[in-house]
Amino acid sequence: MKRFDYLAPRSLEEALQMLSHRPEAIPLAGGTDLLVQVQGGQRRVAALLSLKRVPEVHLYAGNGQLALGAAVTVGQIAADPQVERHYTALALGAGLIGSVQVRNVATVGGNLCNAAPSADTAPPLLVLGAQVVIVGSQGERTLPLESFFLAPGQTVLRPGELLKEIIVPGPAECSGSFYVRHTPRARMDIAVVGVAAAITLGDGDVIVEARLALGAVAPVPLRALRAEALLTGHVLDDELLRAAGAAAAQEAQPIDDLRASAEYRRHLVDVLTRRSLRGALARAQEKRG
Repeated sequence: MKRFDYLAPRSLEEALQMLSHRPEAIPLAGGTDLLVQVQGGQRRVAALLSLKRVPEVHLYAGNGQLALGAAVTVGQIAADPQVERHYTALALGAGLIGSVQVRNVATVGGNLCNAAPSADTAPPLLVLGAQVVIVGSQGERTLPLESFFLAPGQTVLRPGELLKEIIVPGPAECSGSFYVRHTPRARMDIAVVGVAAAITLGDGDVIVEARLALGAVAPVPLRALRAEALLTGHVLDDELLRAAGAAAAQEAQPIDDLRASAEYRRHLVDVLTRRSLRGALARAQEKRG
């Protein structure tokens, strides 16, 4: 492994100043992906900018909405009973990442900035309507998470910019979310397919809003918009589940690779969409009591 510079700011302002002088520096939070890539020679770095001592990216607040600093660990999220209750899909996705040891170090910001199509927090955050707050020398900008991913390993972050936090709006009263994935192994594996669902119920269990997001079946995590449109205004029954699963499978853009064929991934999208919707429905009904 080649030598690199290590920058250790103590505030967000100092971090941005360092980045303005060293825009090639790569932010380092948990490092569970980045350091492995560097050690394996898959990624070359001239400088790393540690976020360990930057308090602004460690914010964790849940007053009406969920505010997650980019350096909040996925272990914190997975273990929080309030997140499990109100943002179930996110708690489930965070709890599936790596081992306990990895989750205690890996960060939600890193999981997103790595921009892997299989990232387990991305589909849950998409269905929960998350926004990302990005800071740089030109100021601060807020974007919907859908706009954050450009391609595998690529985001909208410009040189000199940092992902500061992720904002998740408070859930509606009669809403629920769920996340499910398929992996060859039960643990310590990455998703072959992941599906998150979030629904809000009206009178008579009619779906007034539905959101579906797919992981590992396209260059970036994506919303299944046509499947969402099928669900809105209807009661979720077996026929509607089959229609939504089939629609989501058609919206997927899978490829053949060593882990699964495109055909098998489409089949999994169909099956997992139905499972995820059932889970979201159960959570919404549970809240209604």
